[in-house]
Amino acid sequence: MYLFNSIIPAFGRATASAEASGAASATPVIKPTYDVQETSASYQLVVQLPGVSREGLELTVENEGLRLVGRRTWIQPTGWTALHRETTDASYELVLEHDNAIDADQATAELRDGVLHVTLPKHETIKPRKIAVT
Repeated sequence: MYLFNSIIPAFGRATASAEASGAASATPVIKPTYDVQETSASYQLVVQLPGVSREGLELTVENEGLRLVGRRTWIQPTGWTALHRETTDASYELVLEHDNAIDADQATAELRDGVLHVTLPKHETIKPRKIAVT
């Protein structure tokens, strides 16, 4: 099995440092694929999280950052032996910084078919305004 594991590289996998997570030992995490788009009223975040259910998802918006942790749950069927799995049970983790321009109280998120859609509205003071010229 060692030869097999050395032939197939671990694409996209990283090991979280124990110092950053505060854990005694390092645990593997995967940075998910994501896309951020800006409109005049909000930021739209789309994150690919295959294998993550709503119960395994944690999304927090803090002072200057957004942190997403998605834990996959896969139960091996009884009597089933895997020769090779292309996916791992490692969790997803994504940390994005922002400049306090979002209204976290109005943020919404929807997870459907392994794709998370997050809408982060901008604060009213940041939104563009039209000024009437007299």
